[in-house]
Amino acid sequence: MSVEILDGRTVESFVEDEGAFNSTVDARFAALDADRDGRLSYADMAGELMSLRVLDTHFGVDEAAMSADELVELYHGLFARFDRDGDGAVDREEFRAEMKEVMLAVASGLGFLPVQMVVEEGSFLKRAVERELAKAA
Repeated sequence: MSVEILDGRTVESFVEDEGAFNSTVDARFAALDADRDGRLSYADMAGELMSLRVLDTHFGVDEAAMSADELVELYHGLFARFDRDGDGAVDREEFRAEMKEVMLAVASGLGFLPVQMVVEEGSFLKRAVERELAKAA
């Protein structure tokens, strides 16, 4: 992890750079595709979805307060957002499209003022910052 300063424009610029964005998304897709069939099942994505920490105490919801069935329903709902055609698996194009939406939502949430945040090495946000730094050099 590292502490970085970024804003919404940094993230938008990364998404707009199709080469950089697609190569990052494709690498993540390949890492998740355990059986290398070119499609992500719920089992392939479950750990990734859970790592998003969509529920946390600072959002007013504590994961521990939810039942196991409610958590399963939540994560299946997130998976369904990626599985746009509803066939039970996520192909590379579906994964790219949803990740683009997610990243643009993050950019919108960040806005135009720079913020300091902790980002994970190899994450999409870290790649956006690295791309921005490389452009400036």
